[in-house]
Amino acid sequence: MAMNNVFNDAGVPSTVESRVIGVHTNGSQPFRLPWRFTPGKGIIRKITNQVIFYSVLLGLWALLAKLRIWPPYLFPAPWAVAGALWAGVQDHSFLIGIAVTMKRMLIGYSLSVVLGMILGLGVASNKFLEETLGALLVSLQSLPSICWVPLAILWFGLTEKAILFVVLMGCILSVTIAMEDGRKQMPKIYTMAGRNLGAAGFRLFWYVMLPASLPYIVSGLKQGWAFGWRSLIQAEMIFLTIGLGQLLMMGRDLNDMNQVIAVMLMIIGLGYLVNRLVFRTIERTLQSRWGLAPNA
Repeated sequence: MAMNNVFNDAGVPSTVESRVIGVHTNGSQPFRLPWRFTPGKGIIRKITNQVIFYSVLLGLWALLAKLRIWPPYLFPAPWAVAGALWAGVQDHSFLIGIAVTMKRMLIGYSLSVVLGMILGLGVASNKFLEETLGALLVSLQSLPSICWVPLAILWFGLTEKAILFVVLMGCILSVTIAMEDGRKQMPKIYTMAGRNLGAAGFRLFWYVMLPASLPYIVSGLKQGWAFGWRSLIQAEMIFLTIGLGQLLMMGRDLNDMNQVIAVMLMIIGLGYLVNRLVFRTIERTLQSRWGLAPNA
């Protein structure tokens, strides 16, 4: 049986080459794929779907408010909430609340990331800590963050330290467990290769162990931010200090549902922005670096 045109000059089967480069190796017409990749097409479709979804959601909200199934002071219209939001921006009360809340969150979260990574690395590297402290960390994570508030009040009083303590305890457990899992799941050949190349101590951690554990750590950082964010708002609602939680409780005390919903929307919006601008960017960078997703 004749084997003409089975292999090209480079020794690659012609059928394989034609699939890779999209042309026939015998000089005939190019092989045309049945589809074409259009850059940005998926992004446009995603934005369109989101616009349609939120438009329908807003329309249903406006329709229910117009039907007056519930009194306006219990179920306000979207334009009433927008008015309350604009009024809070004009008198700077919302802007001050956002600034104070984000400052607390950044301080508490930064402390939890540093301490959580150190603690997680220690638990993953020491058998005694893994068998004792490791089991305790998993149990403590099931404890609602609000449970730390009475302890914080007794220890620190109604002070800024008490709020930061609640945020710290809300974040640190997720970061610690993620660091521990990342260290355990990392292939041992990485550390062996690093030691063979002369890395040891901090250099081994910084250049080998930390990069290899980043996919797990980022997941823990994201979860820790969500837990810490909820813990902070709860603490501000109880401590009644300046912040978004205090603005939420003020709206309740004044029976102002417009302000309550406006503050809730700000809390949701800030969480969404942090997730999209920070964590999603980091995740895409890691996915691209690790070959899990194409460069965007």
